[in-house]
Amino acid sequence: MIDINNSDTICAIATATGGAIGIIRVSGPDAISVTDSIFSRNLLDVPANTVNYGNIIDSRGQVVDEVLVSVFRCPHSYTGEDSTEISCHGSAYILATVLRLLIDAGCRQAQPGEFTRRAFSNGKLDLSQAEAVADLISSTNEATHRIALGQLRGNITTSLSRLRDQLLKMTSLLELELDFSDHEDLQFADRSDLRQLAVLIDNHIIRMMDSFTSGQAIKKGIPVAIVGKTNVGKSTLLNSLLGEERAIVSDVHGTTRDIIEDAIDIHGVTFRFIDTAGMRDTTDEIERIGISLAYRKLEEAAIVLWVVDELPDAEDIRQMVQRCSDRKLIVINNKIDRNNFVSSLQSALVTTNVVGISARSGENVTRLRDLIYEAANIPSIAANDVVVTSSRHYEALRRGHESMSRTIEGIDLGLSGDLLSEDLHLCLDAMAEITGRGIITSNEVLSNIFSHFCIGK
Repeated sequence: MIDINNSDTICAIATATGGAIGIIRVSGPDAISVTDSIFSRNLLDVPANTVNYGNIIDSRGQVVDEVLVSVFRCPHSYTGEDSTEISCHGSAYILATVLRLLIDAGCRQAQPGEFTRRAFSNGKLDLSQAEAVADLISSTNEATHRIALGQLRGNITTSLSRLRDQLLKMTSLLELELDFSDHEDLQFADRSDLRQLAVLIDNHIIRMMDSFTSGQAIKKGIPVAIVGKTNVGKSTLLNSLLGEERAIVSDVHGTTRDIIEDAIDIHGVTFRFIDTAGMRDTTDEIERIGISLAYRKLEEAAIVLWVVDELPDAEDIRQMVQRCSDRKLIVINNKIDRNNFVSSLQSALVTTNVVGISARSGENVTRLRDLIYEAANIPSIAANDVVVTSSRHYEALRRGHESMSRTIEGIDLGLSGDLLSEDLHLCLDAMAEITGRGIITSNEVLSNIFSHFCIGK
């Protein structure tokens, strides 16, 4: 649980260990004076947003390290408080010594996410932007980086702000009617105009909800199952896609008995490839367990790569197409240097992607990568696009959608303004939960969000 007492001055190492340079961040009312007490030069009177060269001095007057100290004054800092950042050499001993000197001088060790939580508390970030900080740090590819950066810049905040303005306009007109409740026929809000606006707001919420599927896929990686009979080249294909010998390749049937997973980046999107046990009838109990897992992974995958090295019969094709009816299927004619039957496969699978490759030589594997990316159907993400990646945001949007649906239904049924206004307020509360502005956000919710941050951020 993060201490919400902002009167403390906190400090923490803000960089990963092992680098040439390390940064220690200090924030709070005494940040500048505490840093000044262990620095060789006066920091109390230096201008804000300056970098100052000098030495860190220990209690014996000995030089610990030559450093640069950046000084930021309230409210123009990341946290909105007086802050300093000490850039020193990345030695674990030096970092630990500087941190100890700061604590001895009156600082408290920061808890995970405490700097960003203070930025939220001081109005520097809203809650969706604060969450974007963690997503930006953990981004693993271009797509996740672009989404997190857009959210940090306020894409979600701006979108929700427009909704809030429209909702407030609706509720104001409805509540004005309540002030004249003795005039039953008096309506300040034309119901046809009100319904039209409610539908526009609801459609906007639905579009944000619909982006959650793509957002989750981009954030967690898109699962791709590699399936097929034994010895068709599934493990060779995995190795070829990954560019390394990840899976054991052998002419012996049933070599792969467990699930092998690894991830690669294709055009800025992460795909999680799952090499499964070869599908066949067997009396080997361990291999049967592996085959059972293979079918389970097939059901969990968004994309299925069915690898074949001979033309499958009509029943095998029917069963595989049926199994993959709600996911993307790509049929791979492997070993085309020995047996090329792509045209026959394409004739049997008119609406399914078919590609001929040689996993061993790498022939057409680049084309397969492109097909995998296309099958993911990831929309292009522009700088101002809103893509929802948080389950917390999605849940709030879902409740907002339910409230707007009831509002539209209430207008159609001719319900009174006070009943309509109640649902509009519920929608406003749901939207406010996403940004943390306009409602009282519980300490438990905040602690749960910020506890997943790294120390120093």
